[in-house]
Amino acid sequence: MRVNGTLINYYFHCKRQCYLHGNRLNLEDNSEQVKIGKVIHEEKAQGHKNTEIAIDNIRLDQLTKEYLTEIKKSDADEEAAKWQLLFYLSILKSKGIVRKGKLEFVEKNRKDKKVVILELTEEAEKELQEYIKEIEQLLAQDEPPECIHKSTCKKCAYYEYCYI
Repeated sequence: MRVNGTLINYYFHCKRQCYLHGNRLNLEDNSEQVKIGKVIHEEKAQGHKNTEIAIDNIRLDQLTKEYLTEIKKSDADEEAAKWQLLFYLSILKSKGIVRKGKLEFVEKNRKDKKVVILELTEEAEKELQEYIKEIEQLLAQDEPPECIHKSTCKKCAYYEYCYI
């Protein structure tokens, strides 16, 4: 499987989740958290142009003249979301499209959404390429990494797989 934005995100969140998803064990169709995220994307897309654009093996939430916007339901793993967005910016750049990145975190109990602006620097591009290599190596392993045993595991689509 080619590295995509979801794998980048999962790599930072949980290497086991990244490995399982990358090796085609997809349990997300039954995940309540994933369903909530999809509803948020649908709500944000209503009435907007340039939403949910597919390029190669990635899906972009929103693209404007200035920004590539990625919408997340929570800022619980901002680092993972940041690298996912930088990956998307890199793909766009390889196609001659240069944009800034905008992360929008839409928390259900917040009036104001959190917004983070990112730019793809040379340093970030180099670091991103290293992460992509690490993900490719991870996916090529014979066995998945061990469970991380964190409180966030209970919300994961792979929870039952990992803990039962």
